[in-house]
Amino acid sequence: MQPKQNRIDIRWIVRMAWRDSRRNRSRLFLFISSIIIGIAALVAIYSFGDNLEKDIDNQAATLIGADVVLRSNRELEEEGQQIVDSLIGLSQSHSEEKSFVSMVMFANNGGTRLVQVRALDGDFPYYGQLETVPVSAGTTFRKGQHALVDKTLMLQFDAKEGDSVKVGEVLFEIAGVLERAPGQSGISTAVAPAIFIPLEYLPATGLNQKGSRIDYNYYFNLKPTVDADDLTTGLDSLLEVHRINYDTIASRKRETGRSFSDLNKFLSLVGFVALLLGCIGVSSAIHIYIKEKLNSIAILRCLGASSRQAFLIYLIQVLGVGFVGSVVGALLGTLIQQLLPMVFRDFVPVTISSDISWAAIVQGIGLGVWIAVLFALLPLVGIRNIAPLNTLRLSLDAPSPIKDKWSWVVYGLIALFVFSYAYLQLDGVWQTLAFTFGVGLAFAILYAAASLLVWLVKRFFPISWNYLWRQGLSNLFRPNNQTTILVVAIGLGTLFIATLFFVQGMLITRVSLSASENQPNMVLFDIQSSQKTAVAELVSAQGLPVLDEVPIVTVQLEAINGITAADARQDSTIDVSRRALGGELRVTYRDELSDSEKITSGKWVGSVAKGDTALVSLEEGYARRIRAEVGDRLVFNVQGVRIPTVVGSLREVDWNRVQTNFRLIFPLGVIDNAPQFHVLMTRVPDEGVSARMQQAMVRQFPNVSIIDLGLILSILDEILDRIGFVIRFMGGFSILTGFVVLVASVMISKYQRIKESVLLRTMGASRRQILAITALEYFFLGLIAAFTGVLLALGGSWALAAFSFEIPFTPDLIMMVLLIIGITVLTILVGLINSRGITSRPPLEILRKEV
Repeated sequence: MQPKQNRIDIRWIVRMAWRDSRRNRSRLFLFISSIIIGIAALVAIYSFGDNLEKDIDNQAATLIGADVVLRSNRELEEEGQQIVDSLIGLSQSHSEEKSFVSMVMFANNGGTRLVQVRALDGDFPYYGQLETVPVSAGTTFRKGQHALVDKTLMLQFDAKEGDSVKVGEVLFEIAGVLERAPGQSGISTAVAPAIFIPLEYLPATGLNQKGSRIDYNYYFNLKPTVDADDLTTGLDSLLEVHRINYDTIASRKRETGRSFSDLNKFLSLVGFVALLLGCIGVSSAIHIYIKEKLNSIAILRCLGASSRQAFLIYLIQVLGVGFVGSVVGALLGTLIQQLLPMVFRDFVPVTISSDISWAAIVQGIGLGVWIAVLFALLPLVGIRNIAPLNTLRLSLDAPSPIKDKWSWVVYGLIALFVFSYAYLQLDGVWQTLAFTFGVGLAFAILYAAASLLVWLVKRFFPISWNYLWRQGLSNLFRPNNQTTILVVAIGLGTLFIATLFFVQGMLITRVSLSASENQPNMVLFDIQSSQKTAVAELVSAQGLPVLDEVPIVTVQLEAINGITAADARQDSTIDVSRRALGGELRVTYRDELSDSEKITSGKWVGSVAKGDTALVSLEEGYARRIRAEVGDRLVFNVQGVRIPTVVGSLREVDWNRVQTNFRLIFPLGVIDNAPQFHVLMTRVPDEGVSARMQQAMVRQFPNVSIIDLGLILSILDEILDRIGFVIRFMGGFSILTGFVVLVASVMISKYQRIKESVLLRTMGASRRQILAITALEYFFLGLIAAFTGVLLALGGSWALAAFSFEIPFTPDLIMMVLLIIGITVLTILVGLINSRGITSRPPLEILRKEV
């Protein structure tokens, strides 16, 4: 028996919702299927984040391999060495490492490569291990003239255990393949593959000459009674004075956790965008469902049910299917999470587990139910306005939601939800506003494109076209059409993929610009002053030009306008960059600027008379960071000699070019005789000449390192491919959601299409003609969605090129066309596959009871 109108009987409402859903459960599940992929993405990402946080906690010690690590980019002076000695006294064992970049040559084929040489002494690592093949090589290489070589180098130069590699003047036997070292990730090995050698052989290599750029690392395995964090906290100020950096297990855990927390938040936003697409699908599908139920709702009102009771009946249905869909999405996300460790293994320095995260599952289910209800409220609130008289009206449309104040409340709740979720993932209100605005703008433009399409078709309908084309076009604005939702969903997915391709192309272009005909593509550095002439002669002997030769001096900024690092530490109110004071810079001296530099403030003076104060030139960005302006006084320490200077000018530097650009330039006559090394630039025509050049240089000058632009491009391409795979994997959730929305939309409107198909069949249309009409409809939908998505990607990528990368934007037109064609064809195929059962309905069905 029905309860009184002014009383809410939940049991009766649930029972009515259950009864009403009997013939519509499959359709109701289709409504919620749109968000299953989004929930799956978020549960997978939440589970990945939970496992990553746990794995970082469990494996933090293996990230640094010791309790404490001290790092310095210069050889320690007496007081710095005393700090190291004091820690040795508190340790069970300790290790020392000197690392630097250098050229090496493989004896089996003469191949050369710039690598990270790590000369190690002691039993490091104390936590984890050097993962090698064979396993014993991680220990045996320390006991003789042996080396561990990174697996990427072994593959590149077809080397094997027992072969030799030349490091400097010394030939080392390869003891084994280095699979992984503490804190190492796949990306880092692509950029700088490592070779480990025993520290005792470093002097014999001849690579630790005066002026060589070497990093000094000291690893300590502390006694159990010594707390690493308490120890380093007590030494913090002393370490800062001597410019020694340190790491402990706890500090590395915090730093790594913070870095990958940002990654996890970014991934969550990507999954959230896919979820928003699904939400729009839910709202659109429920809108169609409620329109088809208007007559049933009006009958309920005639029988005495209140508008609130009718509203709650269908809200209960949405809650039920929302819960079921969220559970399915959570289960799917748990399965997807098993793949994420493989997807991200090149980016993460720890081994990621695949444990089930119940917290992530509960969070995903709760979020799914909430958004299903939230986005379904838009069409549901219209139920309140359905009167019993609707049973007699020909038009069953509910009043426009624009005139309903509760619709605007729902819009506000949706906007607040999007903002709140983004705020939890981003740092600061402005970033959140930017994200919310960006998402809203993308949706608005796609919505506007769909609306414009419908308007243009109506306004300029081609009445002279073939009947099939006219019918396909008219389907875009027929009752219960899905034009808007499909254009938005598929267009946003296309936007993701197209932007990825454009940005990847720009990053490659940014480096490739330097490979133009007149630009250097090979850089030789760490050339000692005594080698300068001989190296230039060797380059010329190879038939290559010496395009530039630049001296480089290492200096230290000691004071800004009389304020030193000690002053800044004592008075925190002093407006000066404490990080800059005491920091080292690699600078040069010359009498004129290069063609990549332009004075923006002050005046450049190329030489200084003896006894005068030097006028130096600062790069604009560096000047902002150290808070220096034209006229400020700077004091530099050059190998123990203090040199006062005045900021004479600021420069704009084109950093996109492969040449020696500097943050600080001295005029001639100031640091000309300071200890220095030199950089030489040349251009090689092809890989063969490059290989011969590098082999000759390594044989005659093993301390000279070489950067080959071709190698840089190949490494960059490899890195971008890995990053691109991750972005495509995540962007695939949006694309997949778009097609799920497409499938659901076709199935939801299937009953309307059955009637249309039967009517067409009754009037004599063939099965082929009906399929052609359907294909044309989805052709227009896919084309406009893909075209709009690509246009949005073009606009965003152009902005990145102009304002971020500062390079000309030249999009790949062939890729654009292929992407538009591919998305359009996929849309047609999905539409036809899901419409295949419609054409099999016999004409007599139009006379039967409606399905």
